[in-house]
Amino acid sequence: MPNNKETFTITAALPYANGPIHIGHLAGVYIPADIFSRFKRLTNNDVVFICGSDEHGVAISLASKKASISPNELIDKYHKMIKKSFDEFGILFDNYSRTSNKVHHETSLKFFKNLEEKNLFSLIKSEQFFDEDENQFLADRYISGTCPICSFDEAYGDQCEKCGSTLSPDELKNPKSTISNSTPILKETKHYYIKLDEFEDFIRNWITVENKDKWKINVVGQVKSWLDSGLKPRAVTRDLDWGIPVKIDGEDGKVLYVWFEAPIGYISSTIEWAKENDKDWEQYWKNPNTNLIHFIGKDNIVFHCIIFPIMLKMFGDFILPKNVPANEFLNLEGNKISTSRNWAVWLHEYLIDFPNMQDVLRYVLISTCPETKDNDFTWKDFQTRNNSELVGIYGNFTNRVLSLINKYYYGKIPNPNSKNNIDELVLNEVKSLKSKIELCLNEFKFREAVKSLMNIARVGNKHLAETEPWKIKESDPERVEQILQTSYIIITYLSVLSEPFIPFTSNKLMKMIGLNDFSWDMLDNVSENIDYSFKIDKIEMLFRKIEDFEIDLQINKLNGNPNL
Repeated sequence: MPNNKETFTITAALPYANGPIHIGHLAGVYIPADIFSRFKRLTNNDVVFICGSDEHGVAISLASKKASISPNELIDKYHKMIKKSFDEFGILFDNYSRTSNKVHHETSLKFFKNLEEKNLFSLIKSEQFFDEDENQFLADRYISGTCPICSFDEAYGDQCEKCGSTLSPDELKNPKSTISNSTPILKETKHYYIKLDEFEDFIRNWITVENKDKWKINVVGQVKSWLDSGLKPRAVTRDLDWGIPVKIDGEDGKVLYVWFEAPIGYISSTIEWAKENDKDWEQYWKNPNTNLIHFIGKDNIVFHCIIFPIMLKMFGDFILPKNVPANEFLNLEGNKISTSRNWAVWLHEYLIDFPNMQDVLRYVLISTCPETKDNDFTWKDFQTRNNSELVGIYGNFTNRVLSLINKYYYGKIPNPNSKNNIDELVLNEVKSLKSKIELCLNEFKFREAVKSLMNIARVGNKHLAETEPWKIKESDPERVEQILQTSYIIITYLSVLSEPFIPFTSNKLMKMIGLNDFSWDMLDNVSENIDYSFKIDKIEMLFRKIEDFEIDLQINKLNGNPNL
């Protein structure tokens, strides 16, 4: 291993186990995290890539009631579905755990008790809305009423989705429980609150000063907005019978708030992985030389950039995140993705309609990744990027080159005795694009990185079109060998550099051209590492054209007319 090997703990936001995964999740969190972790592994770093199902909270409890099943049955169903989707799309976690596991409960309670002993919490009495019919306290999201700002009748207790105003439940007119539709009462309860207000200076200096120019502008901007509004104590326990139980003054019926214990799931998942793989988990969470990177969506910035770092700091010996490259949201056909309205593209359904085409969706979602602002996914753009770029550029180049090598040399890779200056210039351009990919990935610029990957195929196509080896096969056979060797080398770059982005295609292409143990750093001396004894045999099409009727079907499905 190189001397500059680094250690990376890479986490991806825990998906909530109350429904399947859709393209918004994939684009905003899991594909960027997978690309980065694959890249760091391929460049010989020590990487652990961690995730797991978030299985507690009121949404799980309510969903299980609605389905007339137990919370355990619900989370088992969706944990399996989510994990299968990740596996099928090549999201290569080192460990995908569950917050219902014993190790997570133990780790979370250890955290809670440690922070309680360090006086990080206040015990506060308050009045909260209570549904007498359901005999439970209501989360803000499960209270609806008339917005005091715009008079919208279906505003939630935390936000009006019509005017966008942030609200509190007591501001709503005519509040109703969304569970029973009854009018809730105010009832006294007591809970532990984390003293966020005592850490404003720490967060302000750490993020808006020390990391101002290192972190994404949208992340720093949101943190600054929270700070400017003033950090306020936030409840870390709640009244619920589903979750990690804690007692308050001897009273049962309290659990840790899901936002408090879910990030601890990264640690418990790492502990679980370390035990199974004979590793020391503390090297990945307590070693100051380790790079801790959180991949999340913008709705999780406050938890990963303010609250969880405060918890880590107060515990005493944990490292803080090196970066939190949060993405914005992906919209669908001009509208926000909505699971309740079924306005989404679900991963398990995508694979039914487009079998073995995971890389097409990965490529399109990377190309439209909402890195600094919300972006839009459309089925027409999906079709265009597949047909024009993956088929027309990437697939066309590799197929033409390998077909010519098969035709002219019976599959043997040409190895001419001489070099050509034009070819050297072309390969220098490819090397430059490789360096750009590396730079972009290190800076979390995934859209620019995948664009540079496709530009390598463009360079190859351009070189082939300009040199036209098929016209000089008889008159200058040595030049044809030079051209096709150069083209083969470009395909070698493509196959290796594609692995973080489109891993299934990378694996297929590497097998076709005989790269069994070819690593990222071997590209630095690519000509010396090529096995010229290998013979190309079967050439497979890497991508297929997507027809108009397939896209029409997807659009009709969104609009509720799947059979049109």
